[in-house]
Amino acid sequence: MSTTPDSRTALRICPLCEATCGLTLTIEGTRVTRARGDRDDVFSKGFICPKGASFGAADGDPDRLRTPLVRKDGELREATWAEAFDAVAAGLRPVVEAHGPHAVGVVLGNPNVHTMAGALYPPVLLAGLGTRSLFTASTVDQMPKHVSSGLLYGDAHAIPVPDLDRTDHLLLLGANPLESNGSLCTAPDFPGRLKALKARGGTLTVVDPRRTRTAKLADRHVAIRPGTDALLLAAMAQVLFEEDLVDLGDLAPVVLGVEELAEAVREFTPEAVAGACDVEAGTIRAMARDLAAAPTAAVYGRIGSCTVPHGTLASWLVDVLTILTGNLDRPGGALFPHSATDRTPRPAGPGRGFALGRWRSRVSGHPEAKGELPLSALAEEIDTATPEGSPVRALVVVAANPVLSAPDGDRLDKALDSLDFMVSVDPYLNETARHADVVLPPPPPSQAPHFDFAFNAFAVRNQVRYNRAAVPLEGGRMAETEILARLTLAATGMHGADPSAVDDLVVRQTLGKAVKETHSPVHGRDPEELSALLTGESGPERRLDMMLRLGPYGDGFGARPDGLNLERLLAHPHGIDLGPLRPRLPQPLKTVSGRIELLPGPIAGDLPRLRAALGERPDGLVLIGRRHLRSNNSWLHNVPALTGGTNRCTLHIHPEDAARLDIADGDAVRIKGAGGVVTAPAEVTDGVRRGVVSLPHGWGHDRPGTRMSHAALDPGVNVNQLLDGSLLDPLSGNAVLNGVPVELARAGATL
Repeated sequence: MSTTPDSRTALRICPLCEATCGLTLTIEGTRVTRARGDRDDVFSKGFICPKGASFGAADGDPDRLRTPLVRKDGELREATWAEAFDAVAAGLRPVVEAHGPHAVGVVLGNPNVHTMAGALYPPVLLAGLGTRSLFTASTVDQMPKHVSSGLLYGDAHAIPVPDLDRTDHLLLLGANPLESNGSLCTAPDFPGRLKALKARGGTLTVVDPRRTRTAKLADRHVAIRPGTDALLLAAMAQVLFEEDLVDLGDLAPVVLGVEELAEAVREFTPEAVAGACDVEAGTIRAMARDLAAAPTAAVYGRIGSCTVPHGTLASWLVDVLTILTGNLDRPGGALFPHSATDRTPRPAGPGRGFALGRWRSRVSGHPEAKGELPLSALAEEIDTATPEGSPVRALVVVAANPVLSAPDGDRLDKALDSLDFMVSVDPYLNETARHADVVLPPPPPSQAPHFDFAFNAFAVRNQVRYNRAAVPLEGGRMAETEILARLTLAATGMHGADPSAVDDLVVRQTLGKAVKETHSPVHGRDPEELSALLTGESGPERRLDMMLRLGPYGDGFGARPDGLNLERLLAHPHGIDLGPLRPRLPQPLKTVSGRIELLPGPIAGDLPRLRAALGERPDGLVLIGRRHLRSNNSWLHNVPALTGGTNRCTLHIHPEDAARLDIADGDAVRIKGAGGVVTAPAEVTDGVRRGVVSLPHGWGHDRPGTRMSHAALDPGVNVNQLLDGSLLDPLSGNAVLNGVPVELARAGATL
């Protein structure tokens, strides 16, 4: 590729979705003018999607905030960084001192796991505040998988991923990776990996109410009734027991509860669930038999199977089927990744286990899960008084836009206006940040280092990659790591301290603990000596070096001379391949028994609710969401190159349903749900099954006071406004976004 004399190239891992593809950026001066796939990247090998190709446009969006904003006389005005953090300290500390730490809520959005700063600093902020009022994007997305993994394996982060590159049979539910690029399964070129599965003679089965791009690739597409995934999976498990197809293989010594599980699913026969699922019993039996007969197989369920009334049961049953067929923890099945920054592996044995409901939300009594309360409950925790405990009176929002991403944004919109104080860390003045008293804008991604702490833990191949900033930090901007460090200090009564104090504290605490652990490579050594050995240009880099050295591939601070550290990683700019996923059991298990607990108490306690669903037959239309390859939640609608075309906020409706309701393609349609009414253009298509309509999420950019000029030109509607927030999966607190009843009528007609 030719470049101009003043241009150069730099490597950057794409932060715009979970695929984490390697990019080669062309930079002219300080501006990214082109992005292409890095062919030498050890993981993505040159693959790129439209989002990655638009990295420069997203990075250079003129609507990105460049300086802090502080509210004065009711208006957000530009301010210095010092003024902004003074305002944060003055706004948060009085709330903590007057009403206690739980009166300060923290909201963490999905982009946090796409940045180095978002992974390193929020845990320190939360520990310093001591608040139990934590709300994250996980409870509108993936919390059922964390809860089911916690109950099965004792660790909410021990999530097995399908071995896409070696499996012979993949059963995929509620996922459309040809559009989403994968989720809780980090796999650059997911489409290519599925095509390779078929090319080597493997089988792909897709369960989805829509004929998605992924479903079109499948050998078998099962157009299930939305929200009934758990019934289908339970019936498949019943068939495995009934037809003597259960074969644990090498898993047998580490599995508890097989006989109890057989009894628990006994009545979920294919014939019993067929009516509720709208899937023929013969198809269900064939799916179970094919899964058991495959040389290797994996089951993968995502958002469509999580954001439903039985999301945790569905997530649990995904792993149950993998276990019953002996496909957990073996090549070609589903395995536990081993990230380079995982903690030092401890010896196998019993652990503390996983507990639900250690505390409950103040208003509706929702149980916490993984330390979090449901994002759906945020509005009521702000606007509802109770005899005990203070409402949330101040809010720290980091890279989140819950006005669009949580149910009933109208109520939350009003609730945010009632807060005593709010600070938002966000590059945009969006639908949520417009309510803040202080907005702290991080720099664009080209000006930040990048390491995937979260996604490497879900990667389909063990590898490690790190990029320093591709472009120097622009004058007047502040690194996101420093923003979050200073925010932590201001919120915890240490305003004015050097931000390096946060990193120093973490290093000191981590090394102090490591030297006391008998299984650690630094057991018995001096923490101060170890700290002096750390390298890096900044506190965050020193912390990364520490995590790499203590991790499963690390040098152990010299104990393993060929091991990994920051210096070695920097010498491999395209990353280091650490090999395919390997069997790891029983080491990852942290249950009290030290084994896989196949039928945990909370799961058994929720099965009667699933049995009651056997008789449910919705007689009206139900709503589901959908994703698009050129979008990621509400992030990218302000980038012209990623909007328009098929990436539109339209209501997909089957031709027969459209004809019955006298709706034509392009008609404006009023959609009514429990939370409100929205109007969207109809798109008549047989790509969605009868009785189901589909509206994408992340839209609704029509509220005043935002500064997202392109998104406002075609704002779309907020699908979550159709929800009132009352529908939750009771075990995980996850919002029910799919399979919810709605009513339709042409605009102007009466609903």
